[in-house]
Amino acid sequence: MENNNKSWIAILLVIIIAAGLAIAGGQNGFEVNRFSLFAIAVAIAFIIQWIVFIPAYFLKTEKFFDLTGSITFITVTAVAVFLSEKVDARSYLLFGMVAIWALRLGIFLFGRIKAAGEDRRFREIKKYFSRFLMTWTIQGLWVSFSLAAALAAITSIKRVDLGIFAVVGFLVWLFGFVFEVIADRQKTLFKADPSNKDAFIQSGLWAISRHPNYFGEIVLWIGVAIVALPILTGWQWLTMISPIFIFLLLTRISGVPMLEARADEKWGGQEDYENYKAEISVLFPKLPKI
Repeated sequence: MENNNKSWIAILLVIIIAAGLAIAGGQNGFEVNRFSLFAIAVAIAFIIQWIVFIPAYFLKTEKFFDLTGSITFITVTAVAVFLSEKVDARSYLLFGMVAIWALRLGIFLFGRIKAAGEDRRFREIKKYFSRFLMTWTIQGLWVSFSLAAALAAITSIKRVDLGIFAVVGFLVWLFGFVFEVIADRQKTLFKADPSNKDAFIQSGLWAISRHPNYFGEIVLWIGVAIVALPILTGWQWLTMISPIFIFLLLTRISGVPMLEARADEKWGGQEDYENYKAEISVLFPKLPKI
């Protein structure tokens, strides 16, 4: 009962935070039937999660969780572009950057969980209505915070021609995207090799960072924020929390801490693993000494 109450409280807090974000991001933005387009986009992010949650709960499956998240990114951004009264090149650029990233990541994660059979993070959570609903609701907040800067730029009344911020932002995004794709590919190939069973990867990009895919993820969202930067005014500046949120999420909550703990449990005490941890940065790439 206590855990159920905590889950409902968490859901309420998430909704309140999302409402605050919707108010801030919607300032100086387009409206649809007197409703902020930014707020509508945020609401859609949550509605999609709650709709998919229903069959997921009754089937007790998490297999479509990550895929739903990716589809939500594309859908929300597409709706923002479609409903904006004036769409410019920056809006299309931001949509393209988000859509390419989300499509690639969604396919990758869905393929991974299909091969694994389950996502063990949900092994216990999916048994309980409120706890499982909480995870889907938090995913709605993840989408909203991640897209905040991009949505603010797309839905804003203010329009600025593409310039140096767009060029720099796109190049930063491209670097991060390619870095993440390469890291994921290297790890997939490593795990597919039977000779690497029960071993940990320490080659390729994984020789300069213990979590190069997360580094790439953080960098690409910084790129998105840079592209959006010239459009932001007033309270919209709060949407620059987007890359900060991604960084904190991956380094303090669900990304690095969980994987590091799992790795320590599996390989902790092994000399090669302890040396790897001591020499290789947990996130930011560090080139080996020559």
